[in-house]
Order: sequence, then C-alpha cells, then structure tokens
Amino acid sequence: MHIPDGFLDLKTAAATGALSAAALGVSLRRLNGSLPRRKVPLMGLAGAFVFAAQMVNFPVAGGTSGHLIGGVLVAALLGPAAGVVVITAVLIIQSLLFTDGGIVALGANVFNMGVIGSAGGYAIYRGVRLIFRNESGRLLALMVAAWGSTVIAAACCAGELAWSGTVPWTLGFPAMTDLHMLIAVGEAVISALVFAAIAAARPDIVAEDPASAPVHEGRDLFLYGALIAIGIVLFISPFASRWPDGLESVASRLGFASAAVARPLVPSPFEGYTIPGLGSPVAATVIAGLAGTCIVFAGGLVLARILTRRSPR
Repeated sequence: MHIPDGFLDLKTAAATGALSAAALGVSLRRLNGSLPRRKVPLMGLAGAFVFAAQMVNFPVAGGTSGHLIGGVLVAALLGPAAGVVVITAVLIIQSLLFTDGGIVALGANVFNMGVIGSAGGYAIYRGVRLIFRNESGRLLALMVAAWGSTVIAAACCAGELAWSGTVPWTLGFPAMTDLHMLIAVGEAVISALVFAAIAAARPDIVAEDPASAPVHEGRDLFLYGALIAIGIVLFISPFASRWPDGLESVASRLGFASAAVARPLVPSPFEGYTIPGLGSPVAATVIAGLAGTCIVFAGGLVLARILTRRSPR
C-alpha cells in the first residue's frame, strides 16, 4: 500500500503530511519518559521485524500480492504511540533508501499505515477487548483489529487518490477495499501468530498487568528476535511473490499506474531492495535487506533509549 510519488497532488500530500506530523509529535511526547526499560530492545526489534516482513509479499487471488503492515502488532506489544513511531521509522527508511513509497507521498503513507494502522487499529483492538476479556479474546481482538485497520487504511488511500483527482471515489473505493479485505486476512493471521509466539516465550512482554508478570532478562528476546528478522531476509525474502501488491494492481486495472514518477526524486542506494552491480539478484536482495534491517533496528534502539532516559525502572 506504499503510495509512490505522482499519485497524489500537493494539497493532499501537504494535508496528510500535516496530520502525520501532528500524530508523530503526540506519539513521541507520550513515549517520552514512559516507555519501560524492559521494552527498549523490543522497540528496535519490532522495527527490524516489520521491515523484514514487509519485504515478503504473499500471493493473493487474481495475481495480486500483499504484505504485512504490522501496525496493530506493534501497538499491541508496545502501545499505540510506539506503534506510530516504529511504523513511521520503517516507512522513512523504505522511502529514502529503497524507493518504496514516494518522498512527497510519505505523509500519506505514514497516515495510512502508521496512524490508521497503529493508533486506529489499537482503538479497534481495545474495543473488542471490552467484549472478549479472556486470553482467546485477546488474539481475536488482535485479528479483528489487524483486519479492520488494513481495510480502513485502504479506504483512506482511495479517498486520497480521489481528492487528488487520480481516480474517482466510486471506482477507487470498491477496488481498494475489496482487494484489501483479502490481503487483510494475511495481516490478521500473521499478526496473531507472531503475538502468540511472543506471549508463549515471554509473557512478561505482553502482560496487560506488568506488575503481576514475571520479569525476565531481555537477552533471549534480543537474540531470537534478531535471528528471526535476519532469517526472514536471508531465507524468505528472495522467494517472495513478485506479483503486484494491492495498490499496484488497482492502479494497473483502473489505468492510473502511469501517473507514478518514473525516477525517484532522491537517488537511493538500495533502489528496489537491491544493490546495483551485483551479478546475483538473490544476493543483491539479501544484502540490501540486511542493511535495511540493521539500520531500522539501530534507529529504533537509539530512539527507544533516548525516550527512556527519564523512565521509571
């Protein structure tokens, strides 16, 4: 759902950019001094995992693919403010270094996948939790929120395209939402599986009442999380589906794919998740993916440490 440059006009890009900047500012203010120290490594790992997972497109019906957004998953683990910050960091790195999503359209992508995907999805999650309060209900709430936030983000994307005059709302809305209802099933399943695995290994991380959960050292989570993110890049990303993603498929079907800017506004060292000059496409993808994963992890870890300087132990 990464919108490239050329799909949105300046007024839409400016409006979504302002909304995203405001949401990011509020999120950073809420995180400042309130993020528990035991969750510092998880913030970096969450960013690295989301970046790596977004490299792996899974096939959907009709020759279309989708990928994890991860906003609800991060919000359920760390809170909605951290979710907005982590997804924003991933999107910035993807846009600047990998030309995945336009620079002018960055505000719209942050709004759709970061703000709607994390904060909006978390609101759905908490609403469902009011009805289903047991542990099974927690996974159900996560799946409903992941599915719902993905579809709402797709509807917002359709609205931005319509406001820009790229494609009429009557065409863009049903095309985007119908397709992303299928993609959202993958989002829901992956989010629930990852959350359940973390809950089984480290219940203290996902405990809704931290005081009642045992506290473990973070080295095991750090190690296994890093290995999983690296493993995704090494062994899964080279075999990801090459079919167009949801937005690309809709753009091709409705005839506005040519509106995308042909060349990036800023040269990117890893354009298209590859490294120029390497003879092996697999090696080029893997090395570029590892570089991006390490950059996102380091950035998330540094930011988390800054935000916990005044946190209570």
